[in-house]
Amino acid sequence: MKLPALLSLLILMLQEAGTASLSKEERGEEQPYGEGDSYAILHLGDYVLSLDNYKEVIDPSNYDELTDYGDQLPQVKGTSLASLTRTRFTQSTEAARTLPSNPTTARPPTLGLLAAPANHGLPTCLICVCLGSSVYCDDADLENIPPLPQMTAYLYARFNRISHIRAGDFKGLTKLKRIDLSGNSISAIDDKALCLLPALRDLILPENQLVALPALPTSIEVLDVRMNRLQSSGIQPEAFRALEKLQFLYLADNLLDAIPRPLPLSLRSLHLQNNMIETMRRDAFCDAEEHRYTRRRLEDIRLDGNPINLSLFPSAYFCLPRLPTGRFV
Repeated sequence: MKLPALLSLLILMLQEAGTASLSKEERGEEQPYGEGDSYAILHLGDYVLSLDNYKEVIDPSNYDELTDYGDQLPQVKGTSLASLTRTRFTQSTEAARTLPSNPTTARPPTLGLLAAPANHGLPTCLICVCLGSSVYCDDADLENIPPLPQMTAYLYARFNRISHIRAGDFKGLTKLKRIDLSGNSISAIDDKALCLLPALRDLILPENQLVALPALPTSIEVLDVRMNRLQSSGIQPEAFRALEKLQFLYLADNLLDAIPRPLPLSLRSLHLQNNMIETMRRDAFCDAEEHRYTRRRLEDIRLDGNPINLSLFPSAYFCLPRLPTGRFV
């Protein structure tokens, strides 16, 4: 309570009491306090305040001597709701701070090999982003393929420093459908690294340093090896014959000096631009012995940027729905 309000209340009570109560010294006898005498004498701590001595107890003119009246009120013994709340909060806080020496906690479910350390010494899904069956490791400064969760279907590890793909890098990943390693420094891929992936459909390897192709799984549909150092000697004879699902073959911007053959009948697009091809065989695209045969699916062939003059090989295109793109003069 503020000081002016308390003083006003105190003076009002004293005025109402008036001469209704006399001090013990004047009457010489002690009277009990009734209901009407409740304001005659107020107990403030160790003082007995009356009309005759209230100025001795409190001097309103000297505010420096006044103290907080809350400190002088009689203290009620008991437990309030606030104190109970504070006590329980303090106890619960202390209990929370006191942990058992060997806590047993339930761990959340993880993605397969979440705890497997990558080359940074951390779990793969802390370095990379794991969303469902997709793992994104783009621009993560990786030097090797990190351990992947068993459920991985799509791997994106672009723009890293990976130089070699080893035979065991994808071991057991039977659900892996797409591998995108664009913009690395890959110069070698072990033969057994990819051929045992039964679900692999897309292999994206542009902007690397490959000089040869590894053995590929028969499930492959898209093979992108643009902007490497791939040479014709680095492609095994009939490497694409068994790839009966291959539809898109991108070999542009390499060091090839011949068109790879034979090409699977499933092929729809063949990009060979910006290589070193100077000539081609008659059966590069068509069966020279079967003139009635047509390859209607193979509609996109690009040979521009090569030194070959396509007008010199008219018999090589008779089965195609469209002529290749390139130089005809």
